Amino acid sequence: MGTIQDKLSVLASTTESAESGLTNDQLDEEKKKVSVVDYKMVTFSLCGKDYAIDIMKVKEIAKAGRFTYVPNTLPFVLGVYNLRGDIIPIIDLRLFFNIEIPEREDNSLENMLIVTVGEQTFGVVVDAIDKVVGIQKSTIQPPHPLFGDINIKYIYGVVEAERHLYILLDIDKIFGLRSPSEEREMAETAKAQMKKRQAAAIAIEKSHEETQTPAKAAETAVQKKEVDLNFIADSLKNFKKFFLTDVNKEWVKERYSEWEKTRGADKTQLQSDADAELFLAPFYSKCTGNWWTEEYAESVAKALPDNSAKNIVVWNPGCGKGYESYSLACLLKKRYPEAKIKVYGHDVDLLSVSNAPLMNLTDQASSDWYQPYTVQSVGGDYTFSKEIKDSVMFEYHDCVHTNNLPPIDIIFARDILSFLPEDSQKTVLTDFNEKMKGNGVIIVGDNENIAIPGWNKKQAGNVAVYSK
Repeated sequence: MGTIQDKLSVLASTTESAESGLTNDQLDEEKKKVSVVDYKMVTFSLCGKDYAIDIMKVKEIAKAGRFTYVPNTLPFVLGVYNLRGDIIPIIDLRLFFNIEIPEREDNSLENMLIVTVGEQTFGVVVDAIDKVVGIQKSTIQPPHPLFGDINIKYIYGVVEAERHLYILLDIDKIFGLRSPSEEREMAETAKAQMKKRQAAAIAIEKSHEETQTPAKAAETAVQKKEVDLNFIADSLKNFKKFFLTDVNKEWVKERYSEWEKTRGADKTQLQSDADAELFLAPFYSKCTGNWWTEEYAESVAKALPDNSAKNIVVWNPGCGKGYESYSLACLLKKRYPEAKIKVYGHDVDLLSVSNAPLMNLTDQASSDWYQPYTVQSVGGDYTFSKEIKDSVMFEYHDCVHTNNLPPIDIIFARDILSFLPEDSQKTVLTDFNEKMKGNGVIIVGDNENIAIPGWNKKQAGNVAVYSK
């Protein structure tokens, strides 16, 4: 494997020869375009169609095979590869886009783009890598579904260059990252709404300031609080995609009261992503995004009902990086030692679910209550035993969409509902009801409440459980 500069410069050298069949006028036109090149892209093919990605996302190109298989990974994850000491996931872009490919021969070499997304490096398998093409960024046209067999949300744009029509992919969208422009747009929207709410609050105060009576003063305070809560709701939606509904309304109101006391009545607005993050900090359930403490694991175990079934199926939507799914697998093996456990961990964060099967434990976690379910690798790292790994299936899936899960014993969906629009929340709760066995249980976030006809909430220590 060479560097991206070495290999891509060789590919770029073919551009000049491609122009040899042009007329003088066409050559002059091409030279004018080249003189103002401000965007370069690496071009490649998928199923006979021309695609491209921003060269700034490409670290290098390579041919490689003999990927190390990782059990229970997504269908489009071919395995992992040792790239000069770094273990990276290998994604087959054709399988990701559901493009049919010939049956792969064992150890056959694949054409790969080594790309960087955020701080993560991936190997992306394509049919063939073509060359580097320089264009004017202004010539990129908006995406249109007719230009490809893939979801339009993954297309950055379409551009014609060197007598080819290229579909320019948005690699950040494919791997679930927000672009800087999207972040700026969200911030600008939130600021505009903030000004609108502030103006409304000022108008309410002015309309009453000359004729205030105790009763009217109380009414004004209630109106102002409603305005502020509406602003909080808008800001949380824009900054964090957190939706104020009956699922979390009780918590938001309590949190607002605390927020007002801490910040002051005139400084309650959320003016930035950092403000929204700080407001939501107490919302997340215990041990979210981390290994579970033994105390929390025991509290969940006590909340679960007795179950003599031979197979126990768990749905864990919003599994994130895998901490929760693995913790559930270990806990359930301890709680139901005779049962075969199957945990379906779903998430729309492709980076997280791709890396989850490769997760190692920290030294502290490996010596904690997880210890009976871990093994030590040759390199000294601690990972989960084959039994635990085989019991967890990570999948790239949006819980709002239909899936083919078997009847479920336990749904563990902490905090995920609040980050779905209200209509989607209703869709998911309906799905919960339809997929659950009669003796099944649902556990949602510590600060969430759900209402499903025929289901009741029972508090078991620190954990709330819903059952029929």
